[in-house]
Amino acid sequence: MFRFRDWRIYNEARALRLDAHKNLIPKIPEKEKYSLTSQIQRAIDSVILNIAEGSYRKTDKDLAHFLNQSLASLYEFVAALDLLLDSKYIKEAEHRDFCEKSENLARQISAFSTFLRKQ
Repeated sequence: MFRFRDWRIYNEARALRLDAHKNLIPKIPEKEKYSLTSQIQRAIDSVILNIAEGSYRKTDKDLAHFLNQSLASLYEFVAALDLLLDSKYIKEAEHRDFCEKSENLARQISAFSTFLRKQ
């Protein structure tokens, strides 16, 4: 019934979220709890939630629209990674690792959206 649960993009987005909660969020100081931490959590959650919401839509064009919203949230997550690096909350290697995972997911979401729009 919930077809999105079988999609690779959905499951990789969930894995990225878990990784962020385990390895990024704890490194952010308490003073950033209601700003940067909250923004990161909302952005990565939005990636997942837009994939799920779009899966219910009746047309491929509608699903592609939600995938694009998901992609925009992923870009926001990457910008937040840059802020974490600039603030020295994470190291360069951690930044690179999360950016690579995000880029891989972005390619997959984009390819799926392009495929749907050509249908």
